[in-house]
Amino acid sequence: MSFQLVMAQLTSTDDKHINLKKAEDAVQESVSVHGAEIIVFPEVFMSHFPLGTPKDVSLKDAEPVDGPFVNGMAELAKRFGVWLIFGMREAVEDPEEERVYNTTVVVDSTGSIVSVYRKTHLFDAFGYNESRNIKPGDSLFKPIDTPFGKIGLFVCYELRFPEIARYQAIHGADIIIVPSGWVRGPMKEMHWTNLVTTRAIENTVFMVGCGKVSDNFYIGQSLIVDPMGVVMVNGPETEALIPCRIDLKRVEEVRAKLPSYVHRRPELYDTGKVDAN
Repeated sequence: MSFQLVMAQLTSTDDKHINLKKAEDAVQESVSVHGAEIIVFPEVFMSHFPLGTPKDVSLKDAEPVDGPFVNGMAELAKRFGVWLIFGMREAVEDPEEERVYNTTVVVDSTGSIVSVYRKTHLFDAFGYNESRNIKPGDSLFKPIDTPFGKIGLFVCYELRFPEIARYQAIHGADIIIVPSGWVRGPMKEMHWTNLVTTRAIENTVFMVGCGKVSDNFYIGQSLIVDPMGVVMVNGPETEALIPCRIDLKRVEEVRAKLPSYVHRRPELYDTGKVDAN
């Protein structure tokens, strides 16, 4: 089974109405020019606020999952008959909470919400403190059955936690989607490429890393890596629509010659047990 996926490597503004219009243009071109069946947008695509933005501004911007932005994206999915995966700022339930959720939404080609994931591992590293403004979710994404095989998902910084990708593989993922806003910095571009590739190889899955772009903050450089670690497409540092034909037979072929998943011995991996010898 093969299908056409497009990564919409775009810049987000602080105006979600502009971003929704950008999404409309991207979906239209992805479908009409590239024949997209599923389109992946970056982490928190709904809106981007620069560092130092007052909290009340970002809090006011947040929406529930059934709010105008997600409904607008769902309308696009239905109008163009395509699946969409995108990030948004989700309002929390507690009115006293001064943070929002970093949420990824999966919408099918009928415009129905299939799944919602709240980022669980936050980017408190390299001098950045995501947890000041983002409330972590409390459960991992469980892979879902789709017309494109079983899809797993996690977000950006979570690439650095192999347990999360393994969880997706254990639950049957053929392809793992990683909406991202990978921040620039020394060695960071190398980390991005190596981590996406490593997660593909160690779990024998397709990895789809769709990055956000900005002049001074996000690197872009989206990529798709196959289960053997082959980079199939690689995006630039600028806005781009990046198409890729994915054939899930490749997963079966790689696992037949490289059955590392079958060779696992999970009974040895309990870190609570230490060999006294």
